[in-house]
This record gives sequence, C-alpha cells and structure tokens, in this order.
Amino acid sequence: MSDARNVLTPDALAMMDAIARTGSFAAAARELGKVPSALTYSVRQLEDALDVLLFDRSSRQARPTAAGVELLSEGRRLLTQMDAVANRVRRVASGWETELTIAVDGVISRITVFELCEAFYDLNAPGGPGTRLRLRSEVLAGTLEALTSGQADLAIGSAAAATLPAGIQSLPLGEIEFVFAVAPHHPLATGDAPLTDDELLRHRAVAVADSAQRLTPITVNLLPGQDVLTVASVPSKIEAHLRGLGCGFLAEPMVREHIAAGLLVVRRVQRHRAPTKLGYAWRCVTFEDGRPAPLGKALHWWLQQLASQATRQALLERHAGLII
Repeated sequence: MSDARNVLTPDALAMMDAIARTGSFAAAARELGKVPSALTYSVRQLEDALDVLLFDRSSRQARPTAAGVELLSEGRRLLTQMDAVANRVRRVASGWETELTIAVDGVISRITVFELCEAFYDLNAPGGPGTRLRLRSEVLAGTLEALTSGQADLAIGSAAAATLPAGIQSLPLGEIEFVFAVAPHHPLATGDAPLTDDELLRHRAVAVADSAQRLTPITVNLLPGQDVLTVASVPSKIEAHLRGLGCGFLAEPMVREHIAAGLLVVRRVQRHRAPTKLGYAWRCVTFEDGRPAPLGKALHWWLQQLASQATRQALLERHAGLII
C-alpha cells in the first residue's frame, strides 16, 4: 500500500489523463514535454505498485483497461478536489471563509434569503467568493441555539434575548405581527366577540415544535390542558390551519394572502399577543488577549446586507404565495 501511495502522485494521475485523452504515449509525451520512454516507465511503475494492467498495449493506441478506466475516473476526481482545496486555501488566506452556516427562523422570508444567496454567489463572478453556504431551518429557541452551540455563524430571526453568551453579538431585525386565524369551516370562524380562554380550551391548537435541543424550548400561547397538534415547520402549521385541523396564532405577513382570499378567518381574542421582536446575531472570535478578530469577508457581506432597513423589512414581510 505504501508503494501505491508513493506512485499515485498528482503528476502520475495527470500523466494517465494525458495518455487517455491523446490516445498514445507519444502524443501524451509531447503534451507534457517528456520523452515517451519516461511515460512508459512511469506507467509500469504504477502497474507494478497496484499489481494491475492499466493500458492495453496490443494495439497502436493506448487504450485503458477496466482498471485503467477506474483509475482515470478516480484520478480526475481527485485532481479536481485538489484544485478546489488549493483554491479554498487561497481564498481563506484572502479573508473568505471556507464555509458559512446561516440559521434561519421559520417566520423569515425564504424568498429574500435566496435572493441574498444569489447576490452573494454573484460576487466576483463567474467564480464567486468560493465560500460554501449552508442554510439551517430553525424554530423559536433553536435559531439562537444553532449559533451559541457553534453550529451556525449567523442567525436570522432569533428571538430578542435579554442576555447573550460571550462571543455573540446581536442587532434588531424588526417586529412581526401575529394574528389568531382559523379556516372558514372551523367552529371558531364565526362570531364577533373576542374569544375567551375557555372557548379556546375546547378546541385543538396547532403548534410548531421548537427546534432547540439544549436550550429550554419556547411554548407560545398554549393553554394548560389544551389539545395540541404539533408540527415540524411553520408552513406545516399554516397547512394545518387551512385544513381546519386546529387554531392558533400565525405570522400575519405569511398568511396575508390566505386571509385576503378568504382561506383563513381572523378572530379577535381576549388573550392579546404583542408583536414579536426579532433580531439577527453572529459569532465573534477574539484573540487570547481579548481583542476581536476581524470578521470573515463572507460574514461581513451578510451583515452589510442586514444593515439595510429595506432588507430587514423584506425578510419579515415578503413571503411566497398561497399554500393550497
């Protein structure tokens, strides 16, 4: 195995690729600026180390055997990966992160998030900044937990917290209104008087499971003893409301079109719910002496976009069309 590792060098893989592409040792030698005998010797070294025949020498053309085809396929993949690693290392040295993970709360506009992704990938086109983006979908306390646990570098839509752990900075994103809404065929759809807790208690609520694993999960507007249908995402909660499977509060911008189309009915409730304040937060690295380390260029770019009032408003207000 050590002999195979010693001979399976990037140069050897590139030589194999040149022979297969040109169809002969002589043509490959001319392309690589070597003599044919040097290529023949190198191929024999590869074959001896791997104990396989890589090229069929029975004809005038250099045709790879089945083993040769496999080595060519894997070799080309490895060469591509090595080039990619070299490019990423150069980008990291220039300040661009290899990867940036963004935790996005379920009430945030996916349209706007993906538009920001498009703009990010267009930087310095055609290659872009080279930073790989990873988006995480979170709910309630899970959005901030993804950041504090080190699983994300940026959290968009995190609930406003009185105190934040060391190494985390946060700024306001804005407020989002919630409305109590049910399907037109739901028993609570009719009436003018504000709904009391006693009335709500007799009907099933729909709740989104908090995605937090370590932080204390957040429970919002559920009454003790109330039947609850728990779903995994905000779109699933909206779907459950549309089907009349339960009742509860929904982010108004996300269901605005459903309400206008008559697919959901808004009812007043005695249990008033104030607008929810949301923020965005990011991880800050410090040196041993306490000085803040410079932000990576990718994170810096996203924070620049979030500094725009128009962007923050779009993240809260712009949502896809009807879910039917």
